Amino acid sequence: MMNNSGDTYHVPVLLKETVDGLNVKPDGIYVDVTFGGGGHSDEILKRLGKDGRLFAFDQDEDAIKNKPDDNRLVLIEGNFSNLKNYLRLEGVRQVDGVLADLGISSHQINKPERGFSTRFDEKLDMRMDKKSKLTAYDVMNSYDERDLRKIFSQYGDLRNAATVARSIVNARENQPVETTGQLIEIVSKHFPKLKRNKFLAKLFQAIRIEVNGEMDALKKMLKQTAEVIKPGGRLSVISYHSLEDRLVKRFIRDGMFEGQPEKDIYGNVEVPFRKVGKMITPSKEEIEKNPRARSAKLRIGEKL
Repeated sequence: MMNNSGDTYHVPVLLKETVDGLNVKPDGIYVDVTFGGGGHSDEILKRLGKDGRLFAFDQDEDAIKNKPDDNRLVLIEGNFSNLKNYLRLEGVRQVDGVLADLGISSHQINKPERGFSTRFDEKLDMRMDKKSKLTAYDVMNSYDERDLRKIFSQYGDLRNAATVARSIVNARENQPVETTGQLIEIVSKHFPKLKRNKFLAKLFQAIRIEVNGEMDALKKMLKQTAEVIKPGGRLSVISYHSLEDRLVKRFIRDGMFEGQPEKDIYGNVEVPFRKVGKMITPSKEEIEKNPRARSAKLRIGEKL
């Protein structure tokens, strides 16, 4: 998707498959909770008629600049964890489908000053919403060793999370960890052989998820989809991390994130969604064109 300056802001992943999953009706009301470069929204708009409506969310002010001139689209600058309330402010209580493309945009990674990328030596930031207070600097310099270890293990799947956390805590006793370059230097001794880039991607992913409260926001948004999507409507979600995917899978299957759903006296389970098809992953051709699609997993649910 091109932004207003003509640069490629973000290449949408599983574009056709994700929007196909919504089963778009020309006069329906849909929500794209991760607007970004507008690629998925643009595809939804192509399938909507003149009476269709699309509400899109993004908390990044850079993404807001990508809004097309289309009166069927309302772009909300806010976190999708407040999905239901924002829709009510627009006079909408139920919709025909919700799409989410979780993770980070190419634009955010490619802007050095945002601190998301391992390629640039910049201040530790990683905020998707530049107005929020918590930064990657705060996480690296104020979280205790136990909390860092938990973040690296849960959100980054780092096997050596404990030793990485210890190295950061030891290093910051001498001076604050202020930049991505400093952080990379501190953890460089922990790189698995020939897997530097993969290790750093996991580390930075873990910090980013913590800074932006992504798991908590995802849970809140998913719970609200059960309220705002009409019976027969669709939920179409792309995730890039095993923990995200597990939450989406469990929610579509059980209507909850942990434990077992309650059964009625006949042994039947009442859940809000039914699974539509199997999990979808990108083709080899798509991954070759867009390597960031490699870990994408698409799951679709239909409201019962």
